[in-house]
Amino acid sequence: MRPETERVRVVGGRAADPNADRAAVDAALRVAVGESTPVVRAWKPHRHVAFGRRDAREEGYDRARSAAEEHGYRPIERSVGGRAVAYSGTTVAFAAAIPTPDPRSGIGARYDAATSGVVRALRTLGVPARRGEPDAAFCPGEHSVQAHGKIAGIAQRVRRDAALVSGIVITTDHEAIAAVLDPIYEALGVPFDPDSVGSVARSGSTAAPDPVVDALLDAFCSGLKRDPIDVTSLLDDG
Repeated sequence: MRPETERVRVVGGRAADPNADRAAVDAALRVAVGESTPVVRAWKPHRHVAFGRRDAREEGYDRARSAAEEHGYRPIERSVGGRAVAYSGTTVAFAAAIPTPDPRSGIGARYDAATSGVVRALRTLGVPARRGEPDAAFCPGEHSVQAHGKIAGIAQRVRRDAALVSGIVITTDHEAIAAVLDPIYEALGVPFDPDSVGSVARSGSTAAPDPVVDALLDAFCSGLKRDPIDVTSLLDDG
């Protein structure tokens, strides 16, 4: 996931709400392109459920949104594909905005690097992480990481001048996430096994969310000079 550079901008902090956090990711793309420098972020999003465009087209979408609200999760609709993902407040999200003149030519390599980085980060925390996911997992996809259930999922979107590789890591609340996703996936008509949800804690590690954030940043920024920027400044500049 790292381009050939000696410098990386590292975004710190959390924005005021889920929509502002998503705006910060878009701002990171603009900074990456404007400065010809990758921008990396890892943080703990606010409690919410992010629905994909495919979810919004399902007959049971309204029921799925209601299920999220009944469990205390704010429903948000994201602009990219994929299925519903729940953020408990201890879930860690990560994103890397990478400037590149031909983003489509490196899709596979970026996925491979990101997956390897997540596996490497989790193993430093004592998690026996490996590529892949169990059957009937949340937001099913080829680029996932598991250990006693699915722990992480990775996605990518490309634009003319940059690529964004992003994902989540479940740290402690696998039971709470399974509980909210179960009625959501049932409403959407998508197969889901609550026992397929893993976490850092379920894998036997005592690492809390903040050490997971640090481990991800270490994996993605290894050998690079880190140039910090606060999320508030990022949004102001954007």
